Amino acid sequence: MAKKGSAKNTKNKAKHTKLMNRKKNKLRTDKITQKERIKALQQKISEQQKAKENGNKA
Repeated sequence: MAKKGSAKNTKNKAKHTKLMNRKKNKLRTDKITQKERIKALQQKISEQQKAKENGNKA
């Protein structure tokens, strides 16, 4: 027969899933922001290279 009272592990499981979801979301946002930073740097570098090429031609 089942025991009476509250379920044994539900509170810990709920906390664990909440923390793991928080961790996954943080990693996801960090990854996205890092990609955006890299894109911005690449764009800035390409613009500088184009400016140098245009300066050398003139």
